[in-house]
Amino acid sequence: MEEKKIPYVEEEYDVVVVGAGHAGCEAALACARLGLETIIFTVSVDSIAMMPCNPNIGGSSKGHLVREIDALGGEMGKNIDKTFIQSKMLNKSKGPAVHSLRAQADKMNYSMEMRKTLQNTDHLTIRQAEVSEIITETTVLENGKEIQKMKGVKTFSGAVYNCKAVVLCTGTYLRARCLTGEMITYTGPNGLQAANHLTDSLKAHGIEMFRFKTGTPARIDKRSVDFSKMQEQKGDERVVPFSFTTNPEDVQIDQVSCWLTYTNEKTHEIIRNNLDRSPIYAGIIEGTGPRYCPSIEDKVVKFADKDRHQIFIEPEGINTNEMYVGGMSSSLPEDVQHEMYRTLPGLEHVKIVRNAYAIEYDCISAIQLKSSLEFKKIKGLFAGGQFNGSSGYEEAACQGLIAGINAARKLQKKEAVVLDRSQAYIGVLIDDLVTKESHEPYRMMTSRAEYRLLLRQDNADQRLTEIGYEIGLISQDRYERLKLKEKLIEEEVSRVEHVHVGTSEKVQNLLAQYQSTPLNSGISLAELIRRPELTYQVLATIDEARPEFPKDLSEEVSEQVNISIKYDGYIKRQKKQVEQFKKLENKKIPENIDYDQVKSLRIEAVQKLKEFRPVSIGQASRISGVSPADISVLLVYLGGR
Repeated sequence: MEEKKIPYVEEEYDVVVVGAGHAGCEAALACARLGLETIIFTVSVDSIAMMPCNPNIGGSSKGHLVREIDALGGEMGKNIDKTFIQSKMLNKSKGPAVHSLRAQADKMNYSMEMRKTLQNTDHLTIRQAEVSEIITETTVLENGKEIQKMKGVKTFSGAVYNCKAVVLCTGTYLRARCLTGEMITYTGPNGLQAANHLTDSLKAHGIEMFRFKTGTPARIDKRSVDFSKMQEQKGDERVVPFSFTTNPEDVQIDQVSCWLTYTNEKTHEIIRNNLDRSPIYAGIIEGTGPRYCPSIEDKVVKFADKDRHQIFIEPEGINTNEMYVGGMSSSLPEDVQHEMYRTLPGLEHVKIVRNAYAIEYDCISAIQLKSSLEFKKIKGLFAGGQFNGSSGYEEAACQGLIAGINAARKLQKKEAVVLDRSQAYIGVLIDDLVTKESHEPYRMMTSRAEYRLLLRQDNADQRLTEIGYEIGLISQDRYERLKLKEKLIEEEVSRVEHVHVGTSEKVQNLLAQYQSTPLNSGISLAELIRRPELTYQVLATIDEARPEFPKDLSEEVSEQVNISIKYDGYIKRQKKQVEQFKKLENKKIPENIDYDQVKSLRIEAVQKLKEFRPVSIGQASRISGVSPADISVLLVYLGGR
């Protein structure tokens, strides 16, 4: 008797994206916008672009990433401009290299708007299902070497989706479990279904998996908070949009306040007395947490000399009373949470809506990936976001965008887009991930960027929009607007260098007003702009040659003129450093190099080079365990071939 075959759904797509968080959304939109038939899988359609932790986008260095995503043609910047409820430019008292935009989001609206964008994008299908397997086929090359290539994915229901490329953006869902003290629930964030089956399939394909953890604080009822005991934190008077395409006038809205309070010795005492009940300190948690976003337990233990810690009370949206207790993530038991939160000024009678919890999940070390975010072992399999061992919405989104772009370009038979460390914070982040063994969730910081004076958030469009245009994600109109902007900046910088300022009473009075040294003789307007206390905008009133200023130049043009002139010497110096960097980056290492044949390389260097397979001398120099002497040996070897 013939065995009856069980019927199953089978469909064909160009690209499959697994996960619809911040990485998955950018990956799917990039592929679909480049004309590829794309399907995105999520355990819940209602969780698209969900913010399970902090209700904001941007922040120190992260604001740079959002601007770069936008300059390349991504969606995050546009989406937060539509849904923010408060906005601030951070670090304004410092130089422009570390200025970073940060906006509080209406969490529900952010998710709904991104979902709306996905639903109305041609070539993009949304599917609620759990992907449980990746399907590959083995191809034997002429030299006898076997390679694995992506063929499709299978869902838990048994449906098969054939494709040519897959982008894994699983976030914190793989074999996830949430911990609040002794209570453990086997769910993803916010009680959503975990993805419990894909890990085994990935392991079976030779992918090494790791276990990381992150945490989130309690959500509290706004009606139970006494704001009179806290410091009000307002947004900027003049809001700067994230997206270069957003009209600045469209984001001048009535903003919602955040509030600042502090922990105290009583808070710390409660935490210390209950450390044995914390899963982190009781040894229940297996995964490693983020160093730069520690739980309140970690803060109290590791910074025992601090008598208080800043805590921000942030609204989760316009149409909810839930508020986020920023800076106080925890995995302590429910009863301890009630006790410790109520020691804070203003929270004496607070009611908790959702408990704080830690979440553990499976991820990979990104050293298994190429710089294009494609797996070295499996052709056509890409990865982005927290699955790659990073933390944060912005870090996830930029990886998703690059992974999506490169999945599409692979199918289009085009060269992968790889941004280097001198081009973008995105380049720094991805290079760090693929060349450094990370033992904790990776977080972007301005200090990680060697060329941060060149990689400012204000000039992301000038650095990356042309690349976005060449990829096909930036329109002709937007590209031409950028070219006009660059022309206006160049012309104005040149003009100001040649404008002569005399010692008139008007000039001397203006200098005195800003406590600037008076002039003994004439000087160029550019030289005055370079004085720390003066700016291009301040000096406009003595610029007789341009009486219409600032009406005839946009804010973004005048900002670039000021920065270009004021930091000219520093910028030129950093550009020279980049030239040296590029020499090593452009010195490519053959893909088939046999490091065992390179004499004088140390054993550790050979092992690391074979494991990482760097594409250039520059990348090789950043691998831990490869010394400058090893690099010299490599250069001699390659030079003699």
